[in-house]
Amino acid sequence: MMRRLLEQDARLSSYFQLGERPGALRHPVRFLAVILAHSGDSWFWLPGLGLVWLLGDESWKHRAEVMAAGVAITAVMVFLIKFSVRRRRPEGTWGRIYRNADPHSFPSGHAARAVMLAVLAQFLGPNWLGVALLIWAPLVGLARMLLGVHYLSDILAGMALGLVMGLAVIQLF
Repeated sequence: MMRRLLEQDARLSSYFQLGERPGALRHPVRFLAVILAHSGDSWFWLPGLGLVWLLGDESWKHRAEVMAAGVAITAVMVFLIKFSVRRRRPEGTWGRIYRNADPHSFPSGHAARAVMLAVLAQFLGPNWLGVALLIWAPLVGLARMLLGVHYLSDILAGMALGLVMGLAVIQLF
């Protein structure tokens, strides 16, 4: 039963992948997907939140602290799950840095991080940030699947984990 579900997941996910198709390198959707996929990187968020903390007033410092803690805590949870499950990433060539640094795909850390940040923004405000991250978060996960570094189930599990982590971080802080 589980093998059949994983096979269906792989088939459905490969249907949507742009990364390995002929001519896809010049496709505008692929270009946007690359930008969105990288926008969820922790190496982008942590320095960015550090900059917000340095330059912001007290309310922005608080947001940056809570979000940075959320990024760190979520990364630990994703790491623990990935190394327990050990599901290999889909075959492909895009995202070599991800494939080499982390060969495991389940759950998507990018999807988890994006949804966790969106949840935090809903609670921390301001409203425009909450709306922007609510729109952005699912696009990050979709981009990761389109580029072939995750299966659909990786994205859905990452998003569910991000929701749980966002709510947990709100309770902690």
